[in-house]
Amino acid sequence: MTHLMRYGILVSLFLTFAFFSCKKDDDGVETVPPRDLSEVALEDDDEIKEYLQTHFYNYEEFENPPAGFDYKVKVDTIAGDNADKTPISESPLLKSATATVSASEFGISDGAEDIAHTYYYLVAREGEGEHPTVADSTYVLYEGYRLDGTLFDSAISSGVWFDLQGTISTAGAIKGFQFGLTHFKSGDGIIDNPDGTFEVQGFGSGMIIMPSGLAYFNSAQVGESYAPIIFNINLLVVNTADHDGDGIPSIEEDRNGNKNLFDDDTDGDNAPNYLDGDDDGDGVSTRSEITDENGEIIIPYPDADNDGIPDYLDPDN
Repeated sequence: MTHLMRYGILVSLFLTFAFFSCKKDDDGVETVPPRDLSEVALEDDDEIKEYLQTHFYNYEEFENPPAGFDYKVKVDTIAGDNADKTPISESPLLKSATATVSASEFGISDGAEDIAHTYYYLVAREGEGEHPTVADSTYVLYEGYRLDGTLFDSAISSGVWFDLQGTISTAGAIKGFQFGLTHFKSGDGIIDNPDGTFEVQGFGSGMIIMPSGLAYFNSAQVGESYAPIIFNINLLVVNTADHDGDGIPSIEEDRNGNKNLFDDDTDGDNAPNYLDGDDDGDGVSTRSEITDENGEIIIPYPDADNDGIPDYLDPDN
């Protein structure tokens, strides 16, 4: 598969690998449950920490950019001619954050508690534009690889548009990419070239290192199950997303603030608000309830009965 996430195919493959392992028995296939999520999370974190202690990135080029530098992160092992390099673990730019994953997202019924997973990110170049939210659309150059250096996907030259809300699903795939990218900034504008190509100046770049629970977990999507993975990224463009075109930015439709837009459904019609043009199910479109006679969006959103609930979420108005 190319370009990281073809979303429909990804979810299908993820679920296939999540519940079945090709072991021969009387029927030819034996159902094998996924491993304990908390146990794998601890193992992955140990592997990632060891990796960070034994590898370095091209920090010297970022500190003193040579002519024509592409601001792409390159990683190598600390050994031989590179024995004196500073490990990633000692970089002041290395940060960590956590994201919660439910074991039930991977079909684990026993001990299906929420498990906090630590991911790491290094902003080698901050960028001069905007941070994306978990719901936005982004244009990214990237390469994805396992800790042993095996490359499983790359769009480091051409780049790909990603709907960050589309990088997760009820199966929990690639939360690490979605959450990690929010720590970077885009470039400060697009320059159109006469030949039809474009350039972006001042984009953010760095790396995101994540445990398998925030990636593909027991799927062999990257060539190995339970594999922590890394993305080197250049974040070029961020566009604020409004998936249903109702005038409400998708991130504002995350009513409970948990960064998962799938579980916000005001009218209970099984269409999450960010994909529902009539959020309160009153028969009047959301856009009609937040715009004036000229079609201009009214801020703050109208609340006719002053009950603290804007009209587009209040079926009584």
